[in-house]
Amino acid sequence: MEDKISKPLITLLKDGPIRISGSYVLSDENNQELEKGQEVYLCRCGKSNKKPYCDGSHKSVQLTEGSAKESCE
Repeated sequence: MEDKISKPLITLLKDGPIRISGSYVLSDENNQELEKGQEVYLCRCGKSNKKPYCDGSHKSVQLTEGSAKESCE
């Protein structure tokens, strides 16, 4: 039986990271695959020590809607 393939859904979590759920492939700037899967949380506060992944650092910087970084550092 084949795995169900679903389109990725990108959600900006209130005061938190970006959640990508559904079948996705995450690539770097050279189009090299970093990972693929069904769910991942990406940093948008710029403070994660695991970039591009969220490590919960937004909790200590009090990320709020409107203060989320528009671009990468």
